[in-house]
Amino acid sequence: MSRPVKHSLTLRGHRTSVSLEDEFWQAFREIAREKSMTINVLAAEIDAGRGTETGLASAIRLYVLRRYRSG
Repeated sequence: MSRPVKHSLTLRGHRTSVSLEDEFWQAFREIAREKSMTINVLAAEIDAGRGTETGLASAIRLYVLRRYRSG
């Protein structure tokens, strides 16, 4: 597995940085493409559904994991 790579995202008009391993970035982009969404829109959706105890990067990783586990 690779080291985390930081990318900037725009969530509801605000810029933020998220660090994910390249494998998670690739999977996240694939999921967004399958859903006909940009990664910014998908990240905003995930952000809106996460609790205050969970960081955005962790929420994205869990989203990707759940998506691939559910088939």
